[in-house]
Amino acid sequence: MGRMPESPNGTASRAAAFRPTLGPIDAVVHLSFAVLMVASGVRYVLRHSPADNLWTVALAAAVCILYAVVAVLAKRRQPWLLWMVALVLAWAVLVIAAPSFAWCSLALFFLSRAAFSGWIAYLAAGLTAIATAIGLFRLSGDTDVAMLLGPIAAAVLLTLIYDRIEQDAALQRRLHADVSQAQERLAASERAAGITAERERVSREIHDTVTQGLASSLLLLEAAQRSWPEDGAKAEVQRAGTLLRQNLADTRSLVHELSAPGLENGPLPQALEQAARQYLGSVILHVTGDPRPVPDEVRHALVRVTQSAAANIKLHAHAEQASLTLGFLPGAVTLDVFDDGRGFDPAAVPPPSEKGGYGLRAMRQRVEQLGGVFSVESSPGEGTVVAAQLPLPVMEPSRANQAPIKKDTP
Repeated sequence: MGRMPESPNGTASRAAAFRPTLGPIDAVVHLSFAVLMVASGVRYVLRHSPADNLWTVALAAAVCILYAVVAVLAKRRQPWLLWMVALVLAWAVLVIAAPSFAWCSLALFFLSRAAFSGWIAYLAAGLTAIATAIGLFRLSGDTDVAMLLGPIAAAVLLTLIYDRIEQDAALQRRLHADVSQAQERLAASERAAGITAERERVSREIHDTVTQGLASSLLLLEAAQRSWPEDGAKAEVQRAGTLLRQNLADTRSLVHELSAPGLENGPLPQALEQAARQYLGSVILHVTGDPRPVPDEVRHALVRVTQSAAANIKLHAHAEQASLTLGFLPGAVTLDVFDDGRGFDPAAVPPPSEKGGYGLRAMRQRVEQLGGVFSVESSPGEGTVVAAQLPLPVMEPSRANQAPIKKDTP
């Protein structure tokens, strides 16, 4: 059974809006009332003369009709406040006049608590208890005090139990609301974290492909401009055009699949060599261990690290020689990118800005997000080694799909 909400002064403030529903408890209460009314009516008729029966039976019938009206209105979620008031008053008169109907007070008690809230609920329950006490006391010939005090004590006990149940239910609803709000906040936080991670991922993809390629193309065009119209200038322009076309393909790939065209298939060593040669004219490839398949995400990370490291060599190192070392260990794959350029102090690298500085951070993030280890070893005038180690699952040797690799290729 639902309850009417309280107004600011504690009284029931609605007559048209309520929320009771006919649940299992309601059905038991209604059935109990019907059974007790029939039993009490039969008992009264058998013990009193027809002259006494007429008005009492008529009043009992009126109480039954009011009760049925209230039950139907409650089920249909229509206003029932005034009907409930009439029912309580009519039943109080009935039980005082005919104490045989006192047993129906239990059903009336629960129905009253469902219909009213605040002090008016206690008033209706108290009226029900007092009327029952008076009726039973009269039934005992005004001599049995237990008949007078028993219904009142039972009403107090039932009221305390009912209030405790309501408090527990309200607490459960509040806890459920708190849990729902916490879940909503957690979901919002996860969405925000996902958006941030996706932005960082896309920024790394753009940096490792489009940004690095455009920077290298700009260097080639500037070199061609300085040496124009010498024959070497045309070669620089051609290389810049080739690199720009590759960047256009990378950009289209980012829009569609965020993958590297031509680098996501075939043996991993050749893919890394091809990625490095996009920026370096000459690179030496070394492969150690037994080549075997690697997960797509590991392959993708190695390709991007190679691209970014090669682009840094092209832009900053002024190296004469660069090499790649790909190593297959029992539970990991390693990649070392070495150049003999001018080197730098890794501790003095400026933070990322609009002018650049995202390369090393992007490489580190790629590797560490896959549970790997990333390091940079360099010092001014001593060259640079960019190293990455990524974990691999143990796989059957027969599943290796790499073609035989020549260990050292110029």
